[in-house]
Amino acid sequence: MAIIDAHHHVWDLSVRDQDWITGPDLAPIRRSFSLDDLAPQARAAGVRATVLVQTVTVAEETPEFLALADGSDLVAGVVGWTDLTAPDVADTLAALRELPGGDRLAGIRHQVQGESDPGWLLRPDVQRGLAAVAAAGLVYDLVVQPHQLPAAAQAAARLPQLTFVLDHLGKPPIASKELEPWGSDVRALAALPNAVCKLSGMVTEAAWSTWTTPDLRPYADTVLDAFGTDRLMFGSDWPVCLLAASHAEVVAAARALTHQLTDAERTAVFETTASRVYGLRGL
Repeated sequence: MAIIDAHHHVWDLSVRDQDWITGPDLAPIRRSFSLDDLAPQARAAGVRATVLVQTVTVAEETPEFLALADGSDLVAGVVGWTDLTAPDVADTLAALRELPGGDRLAGIRHQVQGESDPGWLLRPDVQRGLAAVAAAGLVYDLVVQPHQLPAAAQAAARLPQLTFVLDHLGKPPIASKELEPWGSDVRALAALPNAVCKLSGMVTEAAWSTWTTPDLRPYADTVLDAFGTDRLMFGSDWPVCLLAASHAEVVAAARALTHQLTDAERTAVFETTASRVYGLRGL
């Protein structure tokens, strides 16, 4: 089965620091990671295309990622960053589209998880920026903590014209084995037809050194039931996943968590949902 990996990163510490990679726990990923590092692992897993996702709130990163995609046979889409609150956000998005690789710009993301205001997504200036993302024909990736899920659902309800893609299941507390209130809140988001979810990032929300696939199952089953396979897509979250698992182990866990599905349902999770939602060309 061919796979589209709908969520991974790269970074080059010689170009800019990744200021979120701090402390001894994150030391294993405090080095540069390139597409050349990912490519052999992707091939071994049957990945035929990927979506490269932003890591820092720096305007220069998105053009760099688009250029990488333009020169890559692997990266089919880019989720970049721009300042949603800027008055000229629509013009900025249009300019990004004109850059080399601009045709692979698929979405925008902001590190909402780091915002102290739990209602950041509902601010008028942010809502205006999100409307501009929709008008540009792009989707919006949600990277939020569980307590921010209610605001995410309100934002999605206010902007039915914009597709919201929830990264990493909304970061449920897998390590502590708690399901609520995350479960109810993620179902409220899933009740909106313009909400999609990534089956990604679970291993780093679990106990890094001791997690097992059964630890992940209640959370995977929740989003499978809530979103359905036509609104669920696989992402490896490489290289962040390396804190808890190899790329191959993440793929194996995702396969195990979806083994009960029909062939068509698995194809949706691993391939067609990502291709459709992100508008990946030539796939």
